[in-house]
Amino acid sequence: MAELMAENRIEVNINGSSVTVAAGCSVAAALAVAAAPGITRRSVSGMPRAPLCGMGICQECRVSIDGRAHRLACQTECVAGMRIETAQAAA
Repeated sequence: MAELMAENRIEVNINGSSVTVAAGCSVAAALAVAAAPGITRRSVSGMPRAPLCGMGICQECRVSIDGRAHRLACQTECVAGMRIETAQAAA
């Protein structure tokens, strides 16, 4: 059983730190697993933003993935080796 669980795990990089998550999970879920504070970006007024709707409508979960800005964390599936940067990393 432990071997099966290990096969269903992948490693991603969040703000420069390696994090092991379940294969197939969303980037938003990976941020939660990584105990990231939930801040994925800041509004134009500087207020912290995090996932709200979970279905891509609010766009509060935008992050940079593999150097591409404004990707929706709630709608993007984690891929092994993915580099995820939140607004907190830039601050």
